[in-house]
Amino acid sequence: MDHAGPPMLDDGVLEEVTARVAAAFDHRTGVVFADAMRRTLDDAVLLEPDGTGFVLTGDIPAMWLRDSAAQMRPYLALLGLDPRLGDVVAALVRRQSRQILQDPYANAFNRGPDGAGHQSDDTDMAPEVWERKYEVDSLAYPLQLAHQLWQATGRTDHLDGAFRDAAALVVATLRTEQDHAARSSYRFQRFDGAPTDTLTHGGHGSPVGVTGMTWSAFRPSDDACVHHYNVPGNLFAAASLRDLAELARGPLPDPDLAADADALAAELDDATRRHGVVDHPRHGPVLAYEVDGLGHHLLMDDANMPSLLSLPLTGGIALDDPLYVATRRFVLSEDNPTYTRGTTGDGLASPHTPDRYVWPLAAAVRGLTSTDPARKRAVVADLLAVNAERGRMCESYHVDRPEQFTREWFSWADSMFCELVLDVIGYHVPGAPGAEVFRHAA
Repeated sequence: MDHAGPPMLDDGVLEEVTARVAAAFDHRTGVVFADAMRRTLDDAVLLEPDGTGFVLTGDIPAMWLRDSAAQMRPYLALLGLDPRLGDVVAALVRRQSRQILQDPYANAFNRGPDGAGHQSDDTDMAPEVWERKYEVDSLAYPLQLAHQLWQATGRTDHLDGAFRDAAALVVATLRTEQDHAARSSYRFQRFDGAPTDTLTHGGHGSPVGVTGMTWSAFRPSDDACVHHYNVPGNLFAAASLRDLAELARGPLPDPDLAADADALAAELDDATRRHGVVDHPRHGPVLAYEVDGLGHHLLMDDANMPSLLSLPLTGGIALDDPLYVATRRFVLSEDNPTYTRGTTGDGLASPHTPDRYVWPLAAAVRGLTSTDPARKRAVVADLLAVNAERGRMCESYHVDRPEQFTREWFSWADSMFCELVLDVIGYHVPGAPGAEVFRHAA
């Protein structure tokens, strides 16, 4: 892929950080880390002449709002070493703002209005849209990313009029979806895919009660929700709205938007804690993965983030929060139906991929949310043992036969591996555990 402008990451910076990685781990870890850091910028990021950035998810020629933000996470940890990385992130935020304004219900976009992707889906498609699966986290990630860039550097050039308008549309959309049946026009059906690729009840989704939580059609895995109040998605939305409120009280500034974002964040957080907590017989009160407000809940976790496991990274939850500690214990136990153990170790699987296929992305999240430095290092070693021969992180692999895998290049998994490696050597993403004092001089 051709790129406009100078290199996006200084070679000297990458060599310096890679040397620290090799010293902390070994030479092979340094090579895999450096290759992944280069590959995302070289093969996935395109800086456009209009000042925006288009970021491929990997081996699919489209940009996901969620994936593109997550793909930037390791570079956020290095903003203090190379300001050009801030230019890349700012360009991506500008593109995300314009995509949200194009369609706040779309999860993935084409580079241009070329009609690629799932144009035959029964929903309100446009040629700029690759896929229109509404996922609450797709609206939360851009808000978090914009805040992280400002938090780490103090720059505000990405907080333009399009961002302000997109942020207001995010708030309005999340509010609409607090009463999906009565207020939302969103419908979705796909007739040529798996059952998890479409919504039931004629594209409306299964029934829900009004709880104060916000509705989501699909999970971060792009699979349809069983119950349409996704708990980690709601907590992530609340956290990102608090981020937005801080921006709107400061560099935007927009007091009305700040008040709206704060109020909605409080509603989502309160409703999720009232409706999303289940008393488990072995683990005590834990967060469910999905609920419907009608008395039904789904106790599991998925391998994608936002997940229950990733709440300290996405949901503004402290590592030592008792509810998170109990939920994490459940997630990493045989009581969680996606927890999988095999000859290569243990990890989290997903209904999105074949049975017994565990995800490197979830393993990295497990390491990043661990308070045990030895566990973090063990996760890095395990990921290398399975994936280093390919030289990159796949989407998922069979826990007993790792030569069987899905998606050889899944850029988001590369980025989460790099974030974990950087975390071990002391470079943290703004807002993540260990980065509590990571803030620009205001």
